[in-house]
Order: sequence, then structure tokens, then C-alpha cells
Amino acid sequence: MIDIGFGTQVCGELASAATREWLIPDGRGGYAMGTVSGLRTRRYHGLLVVAGDRPATRRVGLVSLDPAVTLPSGARVRLGAHEWASGEVDPRGFEQLERFALVDGVPRWRWRIGDVVIEREIAMAYGRSCVAVVHRLVSGGPVRLDLAAVCTWRDAHGERRADGPTPRMEPAAGGAVVEGAFRLAGPDWTPEGQWWLGVHHREEAARGLNPDEDLWYAGRFSGVLAAPGDTVSVLAWADDLAEEPAAATAVVAAARRRNRAVVAAAKPADAVAATLALAADAFVVRTATGPDVVAGYPWFGAWSRDTMISYEGLFLGTNRADEGRELLRSYAATLSQGMLANTADTGRVEYNTVDGTLWFLHAVSRHVTVTGDTDLGDELLPALHAVVEAHLAGTRYGIMVDPADGLITQGGPPGVALTWMDARVYGVPVTPRTGKPVEVNALWVNGLAGLAELTEMVGRDAGALWGLHTRAGAAFRKRFPAPAGWLHDVVDGPAPAYPLGGAAYHDDDLLRPNQLLAWSLPYAPLEPNEAALRRITAGLFTPLGPRSLAPDSPGFVGRHRGGPAERDGGYHQGTVWPWLIGPLVDAHRRAGLPTDGLLVGLEGHLREFGLGSVSETADGLAPHAATGCPFQAWSVAELLRVRRAG
Repeated sequence: MIDIGFGTQVCGELASAATREWLIPDGRGGYAMGTVSGLRTRRYHGLLVVAGDRPATRRVGLVSLDPAVTLPSGARVRLGAHEWASGEVDPRGFEQLERFALVDGVPRWRWRIGDVVIEREIAMAYGRSCVAVVHRLVSGGPVRLDLAAVCTWRDAHGERRADGPTPRMEPAAGGAVVEGAFRLAGPDWTPEGQWWLGVHHREEAARGLNPDEDLWYAGRFSGVLAAPGDTVSVLAWADDLAEEPAAATAVVAAARRRNRAVVAAAKPADAVAATLALAADAFVVRTATGPDVVAGYPWFGAWSRDTMISYEGLFLGTNRADEGRELLRSYAATLSQGMLANTADTGRVEYNTVDGTLWFLHAVSRHVTVTGDTDLGDELLPALHAVVEAHLAGTRYGIMVDPADGLITQGGPPGVALTWMDARVYGVPVTPRTGKPVEVNALWVNGLAGLAELTEMVGRDAGALWGLHTRAGAAFRKRFPAPAGWLHDVVDGPAPAYPLGGAAYHDDDLLRPNQLLAWSLPYAPLEPNEAALRRITAGLFTPLGPRSLAPDSPGFVGRHRGGPAERDGGYHQGTVWPWLIGPLVDAHRRAGLPTDGLLVGLEGHLREFGLGSVSETADGLAPHAATGCPFQAWSVAELLRVRRAG
């Protein structure tokens, strides 16, 4: 894997160290997460964040373990870091850091106080809500190490205040049980029980959300590090509180072994591919109903569109086809009226995307094509044919095949946004894209061809499907080219306003990246167009991927910043989306254009924000600072896929 590590110039400088985040997943949707500096900058940061029955229903438990070292001289040095509502940062343990590194995916800190050097490693027990924190004396000593256990028990999206109930603490062997929800265990436990008031999260302040909360100082663990190699370790776990995990050092060693095995199974071609294989592993989780995909950390759960866009990269690109097969079967069971359930973070089964189902057709087609798994294709064939029949007949939200040209159109009531550009501000879609969106119809043409081939592969007649494909493809080639030299983003949309006798329909030719799918998909409706691709790349491309809108377009927003309404308003109005690097590179390859330099920025990004991973979004204007989730499934999956395909 690539070397991800920093010395004092990053670790000791808060602006740098606090904007680089690490993540350790538990394989169930829970995690440990924080920054290189040790400063918690988000309400979502913590050492034990526990997933509920769905990955999105997470709760924060153990917030931090703040180390304090008592030296032989009697001097006491605090190595934790907190920011307070007053603006003060205290303590400032990051100033003692001489090194941070990810070693086989396990984060390691090294503090130096004179000749005393102490390392910390954190890992999770895969498949269980359990975190292990190991401190090891590297040199110097003897020293005493105290670890302040700072806790809460709340929804990951919220805060807890001291004016509410005091956390319930019950003694347990080696420590305590907090709120009956999670257990702490380690050496020489001393209960305390005190509120720490006004802990500040600077990233939440930047996002226009409530940045402050109160935390519960539950107690402290203590131990002596007498000689190099000595350890002081703490475990925290949820679920079966009576079942004690393995020793903390064993948990760390097991995590490192598993991470190496995940990488080896992916058979990476180089260090970047190895890093992406491990990054992909974070998003593949096991729930009570089988494998699923977390769309992004720290705040997303499972979304069907994200899952299907990510499918080839996460599963086929890492040699996890067996898990992928199980996932595709599970998702197929959610089909209703020809639509795939968008099982979103709300916990409700919703059917509110026009493209999620078409991405599902694509994922199944790629699975069978890459793996040769015709048995799965045969099993899912009736459901896939039913998808086409439902779209021909018309389904929810006015989604239907227009009988006039064979293309997919979508309407829906006001307030609904059905494409991946689905941001809304105060209930009003920013980019409703009503009519016939370009990528939806590229997916439709692609899906019909893929399904026709799959049908023939199992020995059945596909003549009707090929007929639909031919008609839709011809209509696509006629309708979508725009006078500007690229493709319309939407055709046959409602005109926002038109005079009496004017046109009732509007074709939107704003320069957006959605059209890339018209050239990039396996059964793309258009042959490569070098001139169009050069213009698209010139107008949209950044080092972290394509912008969602060209800078010279009306409504362009160059900074994805501010409160929720401001951020959602710019979400698809110029913000960079790294996942679109996949369609861009595929289209360039099909056109015979060079792609060598297109991935340099994203490969460098692996060390910049979510360490070893790829962010959800970035600013449309230079220097394209990353925004959104630091760890995003489809961003990782598409970078991994196109590198592997190359």
C-alpha cells in the first residue's frame, strides 16, 4: 500500500493535522474515526461508534481516551486534544506528536516527551462493535499512563447536554458499563463522573450546524510502562456485554492480518490499487439481511443507487463476487412495480429514483459478463424483464417509456428530484431535471442491450428487447446532440415560462457531466466523439474529477460551503464529484484519447483528506478543497475500477 504518514510539520500544526481523518470500520457499519491531531472536529468522531439494525442508525459511545503521562521527574504531560466553545484548544497533545502513520490500515501515533516515546494503535474487531486501544512504551521510562475515558450515548447526528439525564454507570470487571449500552475494560479503573461542558466541533460549525456538546468524563484507567515493549490497553464494546473480546493487542494484530488478507485477495497491480482495495473494504458491510454497502462515512447508510454505481469497483474489482452475488439477489427482492427500493437512511422503504433500477440492470449485466455467473442471470431474468415491462407500462412518479420515441421520461409531483442530482432546498429541487435526462436514457439503452445479451446467454429469444434497444438508441442519437457541440442534459423538459403560442417543452443544454455515460457505458448509445469530449473535459475537469456544472454556466457555485441550505444549493451546481472520474476515463479510452494524467490528482488525494480513501465532493474552484464525506463508496469504487480496467 502507499505510504501514508506524517511528521511533526503536519502532526504538530493543527490546521493540517485536524483536516486529515482516519477511519477504522467494524464491518457492520460502525466505526472508530478521528483526525491525525487527535482533535475531534466532528460530532461523528469517536472511538466506538455503534451501528444499529441499519448502518445509518449509529450511536456514539466512547468518545476519546485522553492520555496523560507522569514522568520520572513527577511532571505530568497531557497528550489529548479538545477544542472548547471559548475557542481555546486544551490540551494540545498534538504538539508532542513526532509521527502518525497508517500501518496495514491501522493508525499509529508516536508521542515524544524528551527520551520518552509512547505509541498508540487503534483497531476494531471485525464483525463486532469492539475497539481496542493499545499504548506501548518505545523508549525511556518508567512512566505512569492515565487514560481518561470520555463518553456519551447519543444518536451520531445529534448532541447531548449536561442539563439532561446523567449517563447511567454500572461497575463491571475491569471498568464499567455505560447506559447499559457499551462496556469499558482496562487496568486500574477509577470511576469519576463529571460533565465536560462546551466541547466544540469546528467542522460542524463550518457546516452551519450546532457545533457544541457536553461530554461525560466516566473515569480513568491507569498503568505503569516500566520498560520498552510494555503496554497499557483498553477495550470498549457493545452488543453482548458479558462476552469479553480477545486481548487488545490480539485485536490489533488480527486487524492488521485481516487487512493484509483483504489486499492480497484483490490481487492489486500496484501500491495505489492495494490502498484502494482496503478502502473499498470499509464500505462492504454485513447486516442481518446479508451484505450491503455503506454509501459514505461518517453519516451515510445504504442507498441503492450508490450501491449499484459502486458495485463493479467494490465487488468485482476486489474479487468479492460471491458477496456481490448475495447482495444482488437481496436487492432484487426489493423490486416493486419495476423499481428498485431506495432503502435510504430514513429507515423507510422508498421507491424514489429514476436511475437506481437502471444502475441495477447494469450491475447484474457486469456481474454476469465479468464472472460468467449465468446461473444468477437465469435466476434474476424474470425480475429484470419485469423491470422493462413496468417501464413500458409506466410506474411511479410518471416514470415511463415515451411511446413516441422509446426513451425514458420522468415527471413526478413538485418537490421530487429523481435523478442522482437530487438536492433540495426547503423542499424545492435544485435540479429537478424533469423530462428525459441524458444519463437516464444512456442507462436505459445500455440496460436493454445488456438484458438482451443476458437473455440470449441463457438460450431465450431477445428479439423484442433488441427492438426496444434499436429504437431507443436511434431516438437518443437524434434528440440529445446540442448545437453547443455537446449533449443536452435534459430534453423534453417543461419550459420554465413561455409566451402564448411558444414552445411547451425545453431542452437543457447546460454543460454537465451526466452526458459522459452516453459514451462510457458498455452498450453506450453513441460512438466516441473526440471533439465533444475535449470540450467537456476543458469545461468540467479538475484534479479531483469533473464538476457538476461548468464555471461559465448560470447558477454555477464554486464553493461547496456554508449551512445546509447553502451547501445543498451548490451540491450539483459546480461542486466536483470524484465518482465521475469513471465515466470520464472510460469515454476517453473509447475515443482513443490519452488518460495517463487524469488520475494523478485523485491518487494524490489519498493522503489529503480521508486518509487512504476518496472524498464525496470537492469545491469547483481551485484549490478544490474536499467536502462532504471524507470516505465515499462510489468515489473509491470508480477510481479503483478504471485503474484496474486500464
